[in-house]
Amino acid sequence: MNDFLFWWQHLPSQMNPVIISLGGFAVRWYGMMYIIAFAVVWLLTLYRMKTEKTGFDRQFAGDALTWAMVGVVLGGRLGYILFYGLGGFFADPLGTLLPWSSTSGGCSFAGITGMSYHGGVIGVVLAMWFFSRSQKKGFFETFDLFIPSLPLGYTFGRLGNFINGELYGRVTDAAVGMYFPLAPTVELRHPSQLYEAFLEGIVMFVILWALRKRSPYPGFLSGLYLFGYGFVRFFIEYFREPDAHLGFVFLNFSMGQVLCFAMMLAGAAVLLLQKKPSPGR
Repeated sequence: MNDFLFWWQHLPSQMNPVIISLGGFAVRWYGMMYIIAFAVVWLLTLYRMKTEKTGFDRQFAGDALTWAMVGVVLGGRLGYILFYGLGGFFADPLGTLLPWSSTSGGCSFAGITGMSYHGGVIGVVLAMWFFSRSQKKGFFETFDLFIPSLPLGYTFGRLGNFINGELYGRVTDAAVGMYFPLAPTVELRHPSQLYEAFLEGIVMFVILWALRKRSPYPGFLSGLYLFGYGFVRFFIEYFREPDAHLGFVFLNFSMGQVLCFAMMLAGAAVLLLQKKPSPGR
């Protein structure tokens, strides 16, 4: 038991964020997790189109996912700058805009760093809005097509954070605690990345996947996801270490909690505004 506990506590320090490195060229786990995530969403969406009457074909779904990929990368990076790194942007605009780490002086495949989940959501929403309008398709119908599989893809992103040893949790004396090499102090901390991978990823996937055929109106799945993710992430933030350069931005709430509260409001608004009144009322 003691051997397992030691292994668990020191697991983050044993993981290499680089899959393979050839000279100055590196392939990193974090960026590869983005590729895996999109592949998972694509395959599950294909399954839905083959087994359910979605009203969309393979080409439409593929084009929509391509737009979503661009939206999540641009939105994630710009969101990170806006919400977490505005000071760095003013100090070095060009260097801050580049979505890959250049500290090693070499090239990096799938080495995207400094991304904001909430910025990525905004980017995807805008991309889907423009794309659905260009194809003369309903925005919420298009969004709902991908929503049930989205959390499972998101799980891989948080696993990438865990392998990187970033976004670690607050100090704890619980048995679940781990030592993270990048943390400012050598203390046990909550593996908050794993909490998020499980609750925001797997649990939300199970709920949405189970309800995908019972959606009462367009936008229901989208609204449920926005509210559900925001709700779960809001409470996980109590175990996650706030960004050192920001701390608590409003009362005792972190930036993540403020953004999650806004996300819950947006989700509730979609659920209420998209719901059609019952016949006869």
